[in-house]
Amino acid sequence: MEPIEGNLHNMRENYDSGTLDIHGVYPSAMQQFAFWFEAAGKAGIDEPNAMVLSTVDPSNKPTSRVVLLKEFDASGFIFFTNYNSQKGKDLAHNPNACLNFWWSKLERQVRISGTIEKIAEKESDEYFYSRPIGSQAGAIISPQSSVIESRAWLEQRLIEVQLKGELKRPEHWGGYKLTATVIEFWQGRSNRLHDRLLYTKNENEQWEIQRLAP
Repeated sequence: MEPIEGNLHNMRENYDSGTLDIHGVYPSAMQQFAFWFEAAGKAGIDEPNAMVLSTVDPSNKPTSRVVLLKEFDASGFIFFTNYNSQKGKDLAHNPNACLNFWWSKLERQVRISGTIEKIAEKESDEYFYSRPIGSQAGAIISPQSSVIESRAWLEQRLIEVQLKGELKRPEHWGGYKLTATVIEFWQGRSNRLHDRLLYTKNENEQWEIQRLAP
């Protein structure tokens, strides 16, 4: 077998679609996020709510995966998953986590750090029962992150659960909320002199804004 090689030195884009000025942003990081999120939707970006979630396991090894943001407001960012998954186990050990959004059409990135906790069961119920039946069944039968014998085994379990009719949200599935303490907004600029504004929540729960070097 020939060795696998890849020279990516010449793969580059010159970013020039926008700017980010400290005097032109909202005083609240959550307001600024809402403004950028709305712009991502209007730009026609596929799944603008797709985000990378990074957690740390008991061995202090980081793990990242893409999940979907389902709600956000002034208090934080909510997503749903299997509590017994790798991310669920990581968060039970260490609630500190990071979210990252990349909106390529706008040449924008948002990095969000904070702590995560489970949301109320009632809120998890409301979202679970709003999902398509197939998605509800999938959440019930999948032992997420566990080794399984085959795809056929998974599909057979799905059929069996769907035949039972009415479905119930399992205790191992629900929502998490990340409460942000740091949010960085990144706007691509030419010559790699990107704009970076860092919002940090102080002890008075107010956002302080600083410009970072690219």
